[in-house]
Amino acid sequence: MTDAAIVGTGPNGLAAAVTLARAGLKVALHEQADTPGGGLRSTSLFDSAVVHDICSAVHPMAAASAFFRAFDLPSRGVHLLQPDIPYAHPLPGGHVAAARRSIARTAEHLGADGRRWTRLLGPLVERSTTVVDLFLSDQRSLPHDLLTPALLVPRVLAHATKRTPFTTLEARALLTGVAAHAVGRLPSLASAAVALLLAHTAHASGWPLPEGGSIRIADALVADITAHGGTIHTGHHVKDLAELGNVPLVLLDVSPKEFLAIAGDQLPTAYRQALRRYRYGPGAAKADFLVSEPIPWTNPVVRQAGTVHLGGTHADIVRQENATAAGQRIPDPFMLVVDPAVTDPTRASGRKRPVWAYAHVPNGDTRDPVKTIRARIEEYAPGFTDTIIASRGLSAAQYATYNPNYVGGDIACGALTLRQTLARPALRRDPYTTPLPGVYLCSASTPPGPSVHGMCGYFAALSALRRHHGVRTSPDLSPKQNQESF
Repeated sequence: MTDAAIVGTGPNGLAAAVTLARAGLKVALHEQADTPGGGLRSTSLFDSAVVHDICSAVHPMAAASAFFRAFDLPSRGVHLLQPDIPYAHPLPGGHVAAARRSIARTAEHLGADGRRWTRLLGPLVERSTTVVDLFLSDQRSLPHDLLTPALLVPRVLAHATKRTPFTTLEARALLTGVAAHAVGRLPSLASAAVALLLAHTAHASGWPLPEGGSIRIADALVADITAHGGTIHTGHHVKDLAELGNVPLVLLDVSPKEFLAIAGDQLPTAYRQALRRYRYGPGAAKADFLVSEPIPWTNPVVRQAGTVHLGGTHADIVRQENATAAGQRIPDPFMLVVDPAVTDPTRASGRKRPVWAYAHVPNGDTRDPVKTIRARIEEYAPGFTDTIIASRGLSAAQYATYNPNYVGGDIACGALTLRQTLARPALRRDPYTTPLPGVYLCSASTPPGPSVHGMCGYFAALSALRRHHGVRTSPDLSPKQNQESF
C-alpha cells in the first residue's frame, strides 16, 4: 500500500520523497514528463556526446541548503565542481567585475569599494550556514541565533532602496547582477535578500556545477528514493486528485495554477480565490548553443568564470529589470551565460561544448531568444557567432509548456514580492498545508521559494510527518541505508 503520493519530480518533489521514504513511508511519485528531475534535467540536444542543462546549470544552494548538507551529494558520487571565479560581470570598455572565491581577493580588485564589500559580506561569510538557514527557513520557526538576523535585517533594508554604499562601477554592477536573480523590480526587499544570499555564498560554499550536468543531482535523489522502496511513474499527467486513489498523504510539487486545475471545486472558495490572486513574475527565455571553442570573452578574467552576468552597469540592470517586470519588450534584457566546460571539462567532447544562456523577458513572451542572446554575447565576446555549430531557443511561453511549474516562463513559480514572501502561496499558519485533509503543497510557490535547495519539499514532508505520524525530528538523510517503518 502507498503511504504518500507525490505529484511532480522537480527538486522539491524529490526532496519530499527522500524525506518521507527515509522516515519509513512507502512513496510513489507521478511525473508528467518521460524523465524525472524537473528543473534538474539534462540531455543531449545536438550531439550525443555533449550534455546540455535544460533549466538550471549552476547550483549555489545544492552546496549550501540544510537539506542538501544532510543529503551529502559528494558522498554519493556527485562532484560539485567549484570555479575559481563563481561569477563575473563584463562592463563597457573592456572592464570587468568578478567575484572570486576569496572575499579578500575580490576586494583587492574593487578599489575604493574593497573595504565596503568586505564589511557588507564578510560577517555573512563567517556565519554562512546560519545565514543560509535563515534565508531558507519555513518563515515560521524562530531563529536559534539572534545575531544572524541582527546582521541581515539592516543589510537587506539598506539595499532595498535606491541608495548603495558602493561608488565604483565594478562593485555596483557586481551586487546588482546577483540582485537580478530575483527576476523582478529593482530595488526591492526580495532582490536585496537574494543579492546578499547569493553574493556571500560565492565566498563561502561557492557556486558549483555538478560534474556531468544538473541531472546528476536528480539521479542521486532518485537512487535514494528507490533504494528506500519508492516508485516513480513517468509519463503520468495527474489531472485530478481522484487518480491517486485513497492514499493518506498527497504532496504536490506543482504551481498554484496547476493545483487549481487538479483540485477544482474541492477547494473552499476563499482558498481558491487566494490561489487565483497569486501572481507570477517575468519569464525566462533560454538559448542552448553547441560551439567549437570556449566563449572568446574580450576580458580574460571572464573566461575563468562559472557564471557570467550580461547587464551592463548598475543603472542599466535596474532599467532592464524594471522594464521587463512592467511587461515591456526591450532589446537588451538582463542575461546569464554559462560555458560549463570551463569548470567541468567532461562537458566537452573533442572541440564541441555546450553554452547555456537565458534572458529575462515579460511573462508569457513568445519570441525566440536565440538572436538576441547571440548578439549580446557577441558584444562582449567578438567571434562567438563564428563558433556556433547549432542552437536552439525556448521562449518563455515554450518554457511553460516544457515545465508547467514555470507559468508564463516564470522559473521562480511566483513573483518574489513582499506579499508573496509573507503569504506564499496563501496566508496560512502552515504554508504547506491546504484545506484538503492530507494534501500538501511543496513546490517553489511555498517558502522559502525558488532555487535548487529542496527545502520546500523537505519542510512540507516534515509538516506531513508531524501532523500525520507524530514525528517531530527529521529522519537521517545521510547516505546510510537505515530507516524505520511505521
